[in-house]
Formats: sequence, structure tokens, C-alpha cells
Amino acid sequence: MRFDPWADLLISVGDLIDRGPQSADCLGLLRCRWFRAVRGNHEQMALEALESGDMRLWQMNGGDWYVKGDARQRADVDRLLAHCRRLPLIIEVECGKARHVIAHADYPAPVYRWQQPVDPQRVLWSRHRLSEHLAGRHGAIAGADHFWFGHTPLQARYDHDNQHYI
Repeated sequence: MRFDPWADLLISVGDLIDRGPQSADCLGLLRCRWFRAVRGNHEQMALEALESGDMRLWQMNGGDWYVKGDARQRADVDRLLAHCRRLPLIIEVECGKARHVIAHADYPAPVYRWQQPVDPQRVLWSRHRLSEHLAGRHGAIAGADHFWFGHTPLQARYDHDNQHYI
């Protein structure tokens, strides 16, 4: 499989930052016409830290790269983080005859409907459904063919019913 930036679209499950030494470069992907992302809890932590001025929670969770960056880089990162305010919590894509739903951590309802009100905290932070899957106690989410989530570091992709954790 080859990626064609003129014909293909890459969609991220969020956490563009705080997951390695190239957080600023990963944020730069937001400028690419072939790239989209949902907001992750790390982008949310960054936005809240910059808004409140209290950087402690973000720094404890990987935000040190921002504090240690030089002023020029920080100005560029600030512009990109401002863009993160506009990132959706959920993206829906029709691909062929399948409906794919992308969210950071979870879709916190048993049935998916486009623009249905959902708890943003659970979309960004919840590991409950994945924990239930791993314990053999959860089923499919109705309303779409595939759900794609990130948030929880795993050794390998985990698929259960119509949910995919990458």
C-alpha cells in the first residue's frame, strides 16, 4: 500500500503531542491538506494549561517539550495549538459502503448517531469500554461499521467487534 498525498487522507486518533521527541513536527501535520485529526486528551491538556497558566498536569504527562522549547519554536507551536481548539472530537468518514467513526478514546454511547451529544471527557479520556472488552464483557456499538480509537498505549492493534484500538 502506498500513500498518495494527492488522493489519500490520513486521519489521526489524536495525541499528536507528548508521545515522543517530535511533538512540534507532529503538530505541523495540521498544515497538510491530506491530514485530519480528532482532538486527543494531550491536546486538551495543552489547551487547558496554556489557558490557565498552570502547566503542572501537562508537564507531568509529557508537556515538558513545550516548556523547554525556544521562544521562536514556542510561538509557532502556540499557533498550531490554537488550531487544536477547532479539532473535532469525532470524525465520520464513508469509505466504500462502510461508515467509519474516529474518536480519541471512546464513543460513550451504545448507538452512534452523527452529532449526537456525548460527554467530551469520556471521548477524550475513557478506557472503560476497552477494559470491558479485555474482560470479555462488551459488545459492538451500533450505528456505524467501524470505530477507531487511540489513547491507550498497546503492544499491537486490538480489534473487538466493530472497534479498533490502534
